[in-house]
Amino acid sequence: MAKIDLKPLSLKELQSLKSRVEKAIERHETKRKSDAVAELKAKAKELGFSLSDLVSSATQKPKASAPKKRGTAPKKKARAKVAYRHPDDASKTWIGLGPRPAWLKQELADGKKLDDFKV
Repeated sequence: MAKIDLKPLSLKELQSLKSRVEKAIERHETKRKSDAVAELKAKAKELGFSLSDLVSSATQKPKASAPKKRGTAPKKKARAKVAYRHPDDASKTWIGLGPRPAWLKQELADGKKLDDFKV
């Protein structure tokens, strides 16, 4: 690909170039999609189907094997237990998964150890 020197271009020229490039990219993607659809239609026809028949059957939801019993509530997920708690503010907790909360990061930065907050 040829290297284009953009330094001498003004802001207005760069914005115009950007717009033209975005339109060219959009046209290219549209062409690729239509080529792909044409190729898929040809393959489906070769197999004895229409593309819409294959797509509609692939997107249908499978039927439920057994109806749900009446009066049964869905199971609730158990909440994770608190593993770490701030000693001065009991509302500040962390289960030990995911990123450390800001309060804990600050306490560790101040020299405390993670075990100091273990429940």
